[in-house]
Amino acid sequence: MGRRIPTAVDDRWTEAPGSRGEPRRGAYLGPVRITPVRVVLVIALFGTLGYLAYALTVRDASQIPMLAAGAAVLGIVFLGLAVAGAQGTLQAGREGRNSHAFAMALGGGLAAMIGFGAFAGAIVLALVWRA
Repeated sequence: MGRRIPTAVDDRWTEAPGSRGEPRRGAYLGPVRITPVRVVLVIALFGTLGYLAYALTVRDASQIPMLAAGAAVLGIVFLGLAVAGAQGTLQAGREGRNSHAFAMALGGGLAAMIGFGAFAGAIVLALVWRA
């Protein structure tokens, strides 16, 4: 049994996706492209986390409504991240970047679970505030 020598070139592996020599357009932070949606989601995420940290330090009657509002906004932000993850999964899948599509689907699913958990926390806090 000898070693098999390929006789034909498989065109699928000659060029990686995205390496066609095209110049990159737009602003990048390493390999990640900076888009307006990503900037807004990052600002909203850190702003909401800062607001929740502040709401934890308040010790009066307005603490529970502040925490409920912060949890609701955090849920909205994470559901926005989940939608962005779903969109990124579709785009990466169409381009044939399977590992990237899997990572985006995993991250989007985790963001959706965190978002729905934050909504559940906001509902519980609102019910506690009304009691």
